[in-house]
Amino acid sequence: MAKIVRVGKKFAVYLPKEIVEEMKIKEGDLLMVVKEGDKISLIPLKKPTKYWAEVNPDEVEEVGEEITRSLGK
Repeated sequence: MAKIVRVGKKFAVYLPKEIVEEMKIKEGDLLMVVKEGDKISLIPLKKPTKYWAEVNPDEVEEVGEEITRSLGK
C-alpha cells in the first residue's frame, strides 16, 4: 500500500489511518527511521508480548535478602 502524505510544521509526518490500523500502531509506539539512498522507511518496534521470566517485587526482595545473608551481612 502506498499513500502520499505532507510534511507539516516541525517536519511532522502524519501516518494514514488505514496503514496505522493495519499495522496496529498505537500512540506512544516507537518507529525506527531508516534512510537508504533517497528512500526513508519507518519500521515499527513492538514491545515483546511475552517475557522470558515473570518476577514480582516480593520475589526480588527475597532473593536480595538471601544474597545479603549468604555474604554474612
